Amino acid sequence: MGAINGKEYIERINRMKPEIWYDGKRIAGNISEHPAFKGILQTKASLYDLQQNADLKKIMTYTSPETKESIGLSFLQPKTKEDLRRRRRMMEIWARHTHGMMGRSPDYMNSVVMSFASSADILKNRENCFPENIQALYERARENDLSFTHTFITPQVNRSQLYYGSSKEPISAKIIDKNEKGIVIHGARLLATQGGLTDEILVYNAPKMYFDTDEAFAFSIPTDTKGLKFICRETFVGGESIFNHPLSSRYEEMDTILVFDHVLVPWERVFFYDNVEAAAEFMLRCSFQPFATHQAVTRQIAKTEFMLGVAELLVETINVSEYQHIQEKLSEIITGLETMKALVEKSENDAALDEWGFMRPSMIPLQVANSVFPRIYPRFSEIIQLIGASGMVSLPTEKDFQSEIRSDLDKYLQGASKPADDRVKIFRLAWDLTMSSFGTRQTHYERYFFGDPVRLASLLYLNYPKGEHVKGISDFLNLENEC
Repeated sequence: MGAINGKEYIERINRMKPEIWYDGKRIAGNISEHPAFKGILQTKASLYDLQQNADLKKIMTYTSPETKESIGLSFLQPKTKEDLRRRRRMMEIWARHTHGMMGRSPDYMNSVVMSFASSADILKNRENCFPENIQALYERARENDLSFTHTFITPQVNRSQLYYGSSKEPISAKIIDKNEKGIVIHGARLLATQGGLTDEILVYNAPKMYFDTDEAFAFSIPTDTKGLKFICRETFVGGESIFNHPLSSRYEEMDTILVFDHVLVPWERVFFYDNVEAAAEFMLRCSFQPFATHQAVTRQIAKTEFMLGVAELLVETINVSEYQHIQEKLSEIITGLETMKALVEKSENDAALDEWGFMRPSMIPLQVANSVFPRIYPRFSEIIQLIGASGMVSLPTEKDFQSEIRSDLDKYLQGASKPADDRVKIFRLAWDLTMSSFGTRQTHYERYFFGDPVRLASLLYLNYPKGEHVKGISDFLNLENEC
């Protein structure tokens, strides 16, 4: 099949009919026609269409080593630094097309599946481990351009460090049975963004406690697997009007809770089970973090570029560029943007081949980016709010401009450099980006994209090679005992 187009993606998702619950009802009919999902599915389809664009196809795809068809470049297992840059150039096109608003654009999970396959040998010859199933998934995904979401998180029932869980019925999803056909999973998982809107869902769990063997598992199954249920939160789509809701009408991804009701996972779908040590070691040693973060930082750069553009357009619209406090605020965004760009390039420049011959981006610069972005993104959102000030909260709608009060709006809502309708479009964009339910979800999403920011900062400290710097000071002071 090779790289698909948008129409093929929509048709494939509509055929699946997974069990999706929204606002107390199970969704029936084509998911692509539901108002809560229509916008994001159309946007996602437009990404797949870019793969078939004659001017972009060489950038977006590469030749399959098996079928010789054109396949999505985000499945490429990089062997050189130029391969890494090729992947980034492809990912930049998708990220800029969605202005970085789409955390689960297909290249994110494609990168995850690719990284798992590139490191599958970690599981070789280990008890209850099936690295060949990871490789089979990768090849199937690559050749058929499958889409994925994932869940790596357990429900937040009790987050105490000493909580072991004592419920008679499983709350966190676990293995409750094994038979000749596969493993049986029962319980719940968080947090599947775009749950129900992809071909498959990848599930990975590495429990903290070594005796929780029934919670050590990983697999990928089709979205319409019997017993798998997706429970949606309230939609943040403000409405279909692009004028009124320029972002949420296109990019609201939906987040879901996954309920596994005695779900049978066939053996050929299982990566490992009942092996806590293998579960922990695989996530520690595999290339998931470098490749997933490389994609995420590329997307976050595109998002920062978009925020800079929105902020500067606000400044020009109300003519406040002469004020130094405005210049300082815009400089903050510029500094953040250039910092993120430098970090992703350094990760590529410092890349090295891993033990299986694949070129991994350097993790330290990407860890720095992981530590930086959750702090600067909320500030950038605040800067846009501060520039827009009261203009952010008195915004008429598209229908107002189509009514008899149009002349009043044209007179009183014009900008220094824009007519009233354009000024309102700009301010509604700024509002949807930073103040709507969609915008505040974006802020929260970026704050926790790779987990707790404090934990991420701790990991950076623990992993950073500090010894050579300590030795330099020790030598300078001629200390006898080094720290």
